[in-house]
Amino acid sequence: MIVNASLSDASECARITMVHARTFSLASKLLPAAKRRAAYALYAFCRIADDLVDQADHDNVSELALQLDAYRNELQAALDGRPSGPIFREVAWVAGAYEVSPAPLFELLDGVRRDLEAHTYGTWSELEQYCEGVASSVGEMCTYVFGVPAGPTMRTQAIQYARTLGTAMQLTNILRDVGEDAQRGRCYLPAEDMARFGLTPQDVLTRGPELARDSGWAPLMAYEVSRARALYAAALPGIALLDGDAQRCAAACANGYAGILTAIEAQQYDTISTRARIGRLARVGILWNAWRYRAPAPDLSALGHGPRIVWEPNAVPSNTDSLIRLA
Repeated sequence: MIVNASLSDASECARITMVHARTFSLASKLLPAAKRRAAYALYAFCRIADDLVDQADHDNVSELALQLDAYRNELQAALDGRPSGPIFREVAWVAGAYEVSPAPLFELLDGVRRDLEAHTYGTWSELEQYCEGVASSVGEMCTYVFGVPAGPTMRTQAIQYARTLGTAMQLTNILRDVGEDAQRGRCYLPAEDMARFGLTPQDVLTRGPELARDSGWAPLMAYEVSRARALYAAALPGIALLDGDAQRCAAACANGYAGILTAIEAQQYDTISTRARIGRLARVGILWNAWRYRAPAPDLSALGHGPRIVWEPNAVPSNTDSLIRLA
C-alpha cells in the first residue's frame, strides 16, 4: 500500500511537470529514474507556489498571503516528518533521500511572496535579488539532487554556479513574458535600464503592443539579452562539478533556456504581443546536443572563486551550440 501511494504521489508531480514545463520535462529524461522523480517533486512544489501568487490582484492579496502561509506551514510539517498530500509527501522523500537543505525551499516561498503585490524594480541589483529568491533557490535545490561527487567543499562551489544559472533562466523568463506580466500589472525590467533607452516601466504597463515599435525597445531588449547570455556563460562551468549522470540534464536545461533568447531575437524582440517559443525540432536538437555532451575535467583552481560574470554586449556566444561548448 505504501509503495502504491508513493507511485501515485510521484505520478502527480510528474504530471504537473509535463503539463507546465516542456523544456525541463524534456531535459529530465536524461536523468536516472530516482533523480528524475526527485526533480519532478521539486518542480511541482515550486510550481504550485508560483501559480498561487499568479492569481494576485488588488482584491485578493490578503487571502493569497494566508494561503501562502498555509503552504509554508505544510512545507515545515513535511520536513518535520508529517507530510500531507502527494506533493509534500514527495518533497519529504526528496529532502531525506538527497539531504536537501531546507533553506532554498523556504527562500523560494519568500521570493514568490513578492509577487503578491505589483512590483517594479529600480535597478538590476534589485531585480537580481528577486531572481535569487524565485530561481537561484531552485538551482540550489537541484544541486542536492543532481549530486556533486567531490565532497561538501566542491558542492558549495557547484551551488554558486547553479544559483547563477537560476538567475540567467529567470531573466530569460522575464524577457520572454513581458506582455503576459504587464497584463498582471507587473514590470520586471529595471527602471534604470529602461531609462537608458528613453523608456519607463509605465510604458510597459500601459502602451501595449505598440511599445514594441518604439525605437528604444529593441535596443533595451538586446541589452538585457546580452546580460542573460553573460550569466549563462558564467554559470556553465559548474556543470562539470555535478555527478556524471546529471550533467546532460543540466546542459539541456541551460541550453534550452538560452535558446529562448535566440527565439526572442528572431521575433525582433517583440515579447509584448507574443511569447517567444522554441520549436519542436530545436528542442530535439537541444536534447541531442545534451546527449552527446561530455563535461571536461573541471579546473579546480579556476573554479575556486565561483562564477565570474563578464558582461559586455555581444561578447558571449549567441547560439546554444556555442554555449554548450563553454561548459
